[in-house]
Amino acid sequence: MDKNKNEKMEAIVSLAKRRGFIYQGSEVYGGLSGTWDYGPLGVSLKRNIMNLWWKMFVEDREDMYGVDAAILMNQKVWKASGHVDTFTDPLVEDLETKQRFRADHLLKDAGHHVDGLSLDDMTKLIHDHDIKSPNGNRLSDVRTFNMMFKTTVGPVDDESSISYLRPETAQGIFTNYHNVVDSFYPDLPFGLAQQGKAFRNEISPRDFIFRSREFEQMEIEYFIDPATWETEFTKWVSLVHSWTDALGLPAESVHELEVPAADRAHYSKRTIDFEFDFPIGREELLGLAYRTDFDLGNIQREAGKNMEYTVKGTNTKFIPHVIEPSFGVERALMAVLSAAYMEDEVNGEKRVYLKLPEHLAPVKYAVSPLLKNKPELVARAREVYAILKKIHGNVMWDDNGNIGKRYRRQDEIGTPYCVVIDFDSLEDNAVTIRERDTTEQKRVSISDLA
Repeated sequence: MDKNKNEKMEAIVSLAKRRGFIYQGSEVYGGLSGTWDYGPLGVSLKRNIMNLWWKMFVEDREDMYGVDAAILMNQKVWKASGHVDTFTDPLVEDLETKQRFRADHLLKDAGHHVDGLSLDDMTKLIHDHDIKSPNGNRLSDVRTFNMMFKTTVGPVDDESSISYLRPETAQGIFTNYHNVVDSFYPDLPFGLAQQGKAFRNEISPRDFIFRSREFEQMEIEYFIDPATWETEFTKWVSLVHSWTDALGLPAESVHELEVPAADRAHYSKRTIDFEFDFPIGREELLGLAYRTDFDLGNIQREAGKNMEYTVKGTNTKFIPHVIEPSFGVERALMAVLSAAYMEDEVNGEKRVYLKLPEHLAPVKYAVSPLLKNKPELVARAREVYAILKKIHGNVMWDDNGNIGKRYRRQDEIGTPYCVVIDFDSLEDNAVTIRERDTTEQKRVSISDLA
């Protein structure tokens, strides 16, 4: 990572903590690696992203149905899906400290290509090139590590009580496919959408919220006639770009990577990774996979339940195939912050601001009296605040410090508009609105604010 990118990432992490977006998990007790807590502004930004996704892909469509499956599921789900046997990462151990690291990450950091390499190939590269751990110590051979968090359900701790914290939300969709068909009998193609927590016991979580042990996903399983998969896949490529546009991500920073067969997940016949130019480098933002009938076929075989769909008005039956767009909430949020982080100069002073799209900004308006010690200004400002709060909800009252400091503070959290009530407001029933990106100010009638 070059110095400028590293500095930008550090600046974003610092701002996120300072202004109440994102905190280290369990920080007062020394933290817990790979976990993050969201402060008041982070919760709002995260919710705005998730609500936008739900509106675009569920509420605005006729062919989409929402579900919310349990996090804990029968262990048979994860055996049938292949996660128990194949949901692994390559692990190496520092021979001195016994710390564990992702072998592929260490090799990439050392400038080696690892796509398609076996564990033996990785081990040979590490030893031939004398690649050390981040602590400077020798490394073990590479072995596999299952990333699922194992737990037990019920009072008895034995093989039958084993369950896992779900590593993805997708399987909760597949296990409810038959229920939704029985309840609604939708026309093909149709999709099931879910948002929710997922958990992966990452060997070496890193890069802020990009790779963590607890995160949220927004996933769709879109059920189709297998004869139409290429047409439907192409449609979803376009829809993904519509989503990145809605997030305010520059088109030139979003890239499609056609994943070769050797590197695709075991269930995928075609996968496109959509990558984004993060400050940490070009990394995966979201994925689009053609999962064929792998999952429904597994359920039919392992659970003995008929997963066939009968085309309405015919005797034609088949197990639908699936196209899966899979979106990570935290990666979307990190991309939004990365794209929005700006620095410029105003009146000879450096200014930091978040150029967030209005529909994502955690605070849309900040309302201030010009002077907090003038009761008449405060009273009128409170009236304006109440009007905007009732309409928009995400409105902040800010009377701390002078007006210049308020502007800088609101710029840093991405507030598009600052509304100031001054002495003229008592006479002309108008306010001054200051625009974040341009810093331009204009007078607007209070009655027109809504």
